[in-house]
Amino acid sequence: MNTNHAWRKSSYSNSQSACVELAVGHDGGGVRDTKNREGGALRFDRAAFGAFLDEVKGRQAR
Repeated sequence: MNTNHAWRKSSYSNSQSACVELAVGHDGGGVRDTKNREGGALRFDRAAFGAFLDEVKGRQAR
């Protein structure tokens, strides 16, 4: 994933905890902790990022 992609805060994040940011590009995506942006990120290629999002969405439906 290109590190130049813009990060945006999840609409599910709140002001007290569990804050995450998401970056999406044609080559994949990433997730990082809003409160610790310098702490690194989970980065995925395109196929793995799609599988990650499918899994997260599936857990929300349960």
